[in-house]
Formats: sequence, structure tokens, C-alpha cells
Amino acid sequence: MAVLEQLREEAEPISLLELLKKLGEAYTDRTLRRWLAEMVKEGSVEILGRKKGTKYLVRRSKTGTRSLFSTESLTVIEQVRKPYYERIPISYAEEWLDTYQPNETYYLSSEIRTQLYNAGKRSKSEEPAGTFARQIFDRLLIDLSYNSSRLEGNTYSILETEKLLFEGHSAEGKLDEEKTMILNHKEAIRFLVDSAHQLKILSETIFTVHYLLSDGLVDTQYAGKVRNVGVRISGSTYIPFEDSKRLKRQLERVTQKAALIEDPYEQSFFLLVHLSYLQPFIDVNKRTARLSANIPLIMKNLVPLSFNDIEKEDYTNAVIAIYELQDVRPLVDLYVFSYLRTCAMYDETAKAIGFDEVRVRYRQQRRAMITGIIVHGLVGEDMNKHIDSRVKQIPPKDQHAFLEDLKEDLEALDSIRIVGLGVTSKELEEWKKKFESSQPDIIH
Repeated sequence: MAVLEQLREEAEPISLLELLKKLGEAYTDRTLRRWLAEMVKEGSVEILGRKKGTKYLVRRSKTGTRSLFSTESLTVIEQVRKPYYERIPISYAEEWLDTYQPNETYYLSSEIRTQLYNAGKRSKSEEPAGTFARQIFDRLLIDLSYNSSRLEGNTYSILETEKLLFEGHSAEGKLDEEKTMILNHKEAIRFLVDSAHQLKILSETIFTVHYLLSDGLVDTQYAGKVRNVGVRISGSTYIPFEDSKRLKRQLERVTQKAALIEDPYEQSFFLLVHLSYLQPFIDVNKRTARLSANIPLIMKNLVPLSFNDIEKEDYTNAVIAIYELQDVRPLVDLYVFSYLRTCAMYDETAKAIGFDEVRVRYRQQRRAMITGIIVHGLVGEDMNKHIDSRVKQIPPKDQHAFLEDLKEDLEALDSIRIVGLGVTSKELEEWKKKFESSQPDIIH
């Protein structure tokens, strides 16, 4: 939720009026008061002062979110927090992957998998893959881009992230790398959602996710390809593989085993663990693992994992426990905690925005139709003929609503809304000039 994320940005208590100004016109006084009251009730926010002097502050423990860890996980974390000289250098352990047998070995217990499924199920089984992700796409784009980038040290706030993603406005005083990191998340998330109906857990899919996330951040020769040089992990004694042939072979084994896992949550967590552990790329490994962990959830119409409400230090410690000890317990705790929080957040989002079933169900057909119109420069009667010939693919009961959505999208086209359509800004401008000069009725 943007309210909670904004409160986290504040070092000092903030008044309702100050918070409203920072959140912008999308929030009303009444709605903000209600949400703050709920957060105070659940214990995530503290209220200070009375009446006009009332201010709000995120409740923080001295150890961040470490209270969410089990006693066993805290014991593991203490081991990886010891000084370097007390921790033994360790290389990649192939036998750890060897011992994992899909649908026999489980990192997530049966109770946890059931809990996650009950919390994350949103769509009917017969609905197309990616239906729910498309329903909450804008929220997913903001939350996953922001949180995954934040875990890498990106300093964009959630509101700055939203403005960059949807308005193209960069925040002042930020590094170009931070802007690129967030925009790359946008492209990678869009790829996963748009391709949900045909996604498969293959090494090629992981390469594509890495390419989209790393474009412009690593040398072109390393984007979407396994590295051929060694890497070292900051803050860890772990030494990953260095040979590119072994890396490629092991990545193939990871994806092959992952593809055999039937439970989507176990499959998601397996990818998160083993892609992080293998470190197949020169950089952007953890980001690739986090987005790849969403593939099974998006495919099965389950709530995606945004990694919200996780402290960077906690996440780093949990991943180092994977590197040095092959112990998944701290990461399990973070995964479960964050996923349940994500589910609750998206419930509120879905209630707030409603659900346009026709818009979600036929999103790909609508976007393909728009691409054809722009690329071929169709206006007037030619455009209507193009639409008439393709709208027959839509069931009769949904055609009117589909055409209304298409009309709305055509009228709102701009440089931001063509991202992912395979259309250039020049093609859009040429079409708009031709369209405006013809003055047709959009969709008869």
C-alpha cells in the first residue's frame, strides 16, 4: 500500500495533512483516515499526539522485521553474521541440487503450501493463465518494481517509482542506474504477464528475464547469457562456479527440475533459491530469481509475490544462509510473511479498482488489433474493416464491451501506452496525424 510505503520513508512522525500532500490527489481525507485507523489497529502504525497535534509513525522494532523469523531461523542468521574469519569459504555444492527430488523433496511444508494456496487463489481454474496478474497489473508493476529494486539498494520511493513507470518522470538527484533498474523491471514484468499463456520454465525463459532486467546495466555480451568470468558475493564467503559450460549445464538442470514440480508455491520457492544460489550471470542474479519466482504464480492465476514489507538486511541474511549453509529456513519465513502481506494488499486493490472481466480476458486480442492499426496506418473505413474482420474472434456477448475498451485505448494512445506493442513513437505520430486529418468516427 502506498500509504504505508510513504510512512516508511518518513524519519519523523507526520501529520495527516502533510501525508495527504505527499500522496497527491488520488487520496481523500476520509479514505486516508480510515486506512490509518486500520493500520493503527493492526499495529503497523503508531499514533502520536491528540486532535490537531495527531501524527503517525511506522512501528519499527530495533531489529527491523527480524521478529518474523522463527527461533531456528534466527539461529541460522546468527551464523552468517559472524566475522569473516569465523566463517569457512565454501564453493557451490552440486550435491544439494542432486538430492532434491521433485514432488518428493519439499522446502515448503504441506501446511505452508496449503496456507499460501488458500490465501493466494483468486481466479477460476478455467480462466486463461495470467488473468489475475492482468487484473492488478498496474499495482503489481509498482510494487514488484519498487520492492525488488529497493532490495538492491535503489533509493526511489514508491511514489517516485510510480511516477517514473506511468508518467516517465525521473526523480531529481537519483542515479541513472536507479532509473534504468526500475524501467527494466517494468519490461520484465510486462513480458511475464503478456506471455503467461505460453510461458514455460526453461533456461531460455530465465535468459529472457535476465536480458530484460540487465539491459543497459551490464555489458551487452553478458545480458541474457551465462557469465564466463568469476564473481564474488559481497558480505559472503561463498564462491560460485566460474566455468561457463558448468554454469549453463547446471542452469539447465535447475530449470528441468523446477519444471517437474507440481505445486506452484514449491516451484516458485525452488526457483528463488536455486537461481540465487547458482549465480549464473555476471550481475542481476537476485533480481532475476525474484521475478522468475513469480512465473508459476502468474501462470496459475495466483497472487504474485511482490516482496513487500521485507527489510533489505533480512533478505540479504536469508540469501547468505542459502549460499554458505544451504539452509532455506530464513528465506521460507520471509517468503511466507511477505506473500501473506501481498495477498492482503491485493485484496484491497481489487476491491478499490473493481474488475473489468472483458478488458482483462481479451487484453492480448485488443493490443494485437491496436498494433495492426498503427503499423499499417489504418484510419477511417480501412480501420473499421480491420476491426470488423477481427472482432468476430470475440464471443458475441462480449463484443460490445470489447469495442468500447478498444475505442477507449485508441483515444488514449501515447508514447507510454505503446510500450510492449511493438510500435515505435514515429509510427504512432504518423498514425495520429493521419487519423486526425481523416476525422473518422472511431469504431462505428
